[in-house]
Amino acid sequence: MRDPFGKLLLFGATGDLAQRMLLPSLYGLHADALLSPGLTITGTARSSLSDAEYRDFAAKALATHLPEDRKDEARIASFLDRLQYQPLDASKTDGFGALAEKLGDISDGLAIFLSTAPSLFEPTIQGLASAGLAGDNVRIGLEKPLGFDLASSCEINDAVAAVFPENRTFRIDHYLGKETVQNILALRFGNSLFEPVWNATGIDHVQITVSETVGLEGRAGYYDDVGALRDMVQNHILQLLALIAMEPPARFDGTSIRDEKVKVLRSLRPIVGKDAANLTVTGQYTGGASSGKIVAGYAEELEKPSRTETFVAIKAHVDNWRWQGIPFYLRTGKRMTERRSEIVVQFKPVPHSIFAERGGVLQSNTLIIRIQPEEYVRLLVMAKEPGLDREGVRLREVPLNLSLDHEFASTRRRIAYERLLLDLLEGDPTLFVRRDEVEAQWHWIDAIRAGWDAADVKPKPYAAGTWGPSAAAGLTERDGVTWNE
Repeated sequence: MRDPFGKLLLFGATGDLAQRMLLPSLYGLHADALLSPGLTITGTARSSLSDAEYRDFAAKALATHLPEDRKDEARIASFLDRLQYQPLDASKTDGFGALAEKLGDISDGLAIFLSTAPSLFEPTIQGLASAGLAGDNVRIGLEKPLGFDLASSCEINDAVAAVFPENRTFRIDHYLGKETVQNILALRFGNSLFEPVWNATGIDHVQITVSETVGLEGRAGYYDDVGALRDMVQNHILQLLALIAMEPPARFDGTSIRDEKVKVLRSLRPIVGKDAANLTVTGQYTGGASSGKIVAGYAEELEKPSRTETFVAIKAHVDNWRWQGIPFYLRTGKRMTERRSEIVVQFKPVPHSIFAERGGVLQSNTLIIRIQPEEYVRLLVMAKEPGLDREGVRLREVPLNLSLDHEFASTRRRIAYERLLLDLLEGDPTLFVRRDEVEAQWHWIDAIRAGWDAADVKPKPYAAGTWGPSAAAGLTERDGVTWNE
């Protein structure tokens, strides 16, 4: 194990992310003795709290969000002893001196987790530098949103780069901390079975779905300025696509893996002009039934009309030798039928069926990589049904199933942020996003939005609790493809 840094500074320490994810994740690392004994955790936010009041706040967050089997009074008490708190208005440089004084000696290293509004990135970075909190032994982790388009993203990255070089900058996409996402690399590059057919010769198409059942959930102010394309496709979905489509890296390290991912992102065929209307579908949920409850539509929740998309489906292509001509169907949305994140790899049919004359019907093999809520890898293959075959050969699609929950039942499932926070402390960049990746993603996304504006694309209504507007089905069905539902 690498030696973790001596201090951790959490911005947004009283926010929803800190309560649901960061504090439980840090407690999990502490409970498993993965944090160095002397590591202190300093929280900062606008709220005026004392150390004792913040520890009470953290204790309530752990009581609410920790699984029952992880609650241990002695370990929670010793974790809370690591915590301290310093109020800060990040928009004003003069408060950073007090923050530095609170942190004390950082000669053993400081890791910073920065989660803030895009408008506060620049003053926060400047404040850290002015207070001596940006030296060679300081790393910074940046939580999204890192801008709302390429220009604003570059502005934020320029502000960060003026103080923190790229090798000390860790951009966070929490999907990359999920075990099943990391298993994509193991599946592809740890098994000789898949790589020979993982290309345009063997694969018919790929589907990536990230669906949610929730609506605005208190994010109205943020979400209406962003929409589904920026909120989910620009980061999570394009990162999944890059992992599926990347060439084999030379080794398992941050440079090699991220080099291959950025090649994929730069190879995405631009969706420009009228193609933005033809190759994408946007939607906005109306009232309906979701998770057994009657729910309001987006405009009703927002309390005003809006043209923001809560659903988007895209037919994308990666223009390189491996993937030439193979469509990648991407979709994400709120208030959909079920919560699901998955990748479906549809292989091409066998070139000739020897069973056709005897009534056997073949289905093409399908690989399903489910990321949430369950975690599994399932390969659908053809098998013969038992019998004497007097009336023909009966074939049936059966699953070869690798359930991570079952196969690794004795191993505790970790929150994605546990891995990412530990990697930040230890300085491992492999599961973080590099600047050139972010900019390649925004370049592709901005072209789509420009096409929508030029064509005056309006989101189509879809009832809450469904799989989105009917046009999304048409996007695939005109190619003879059906969404995996």
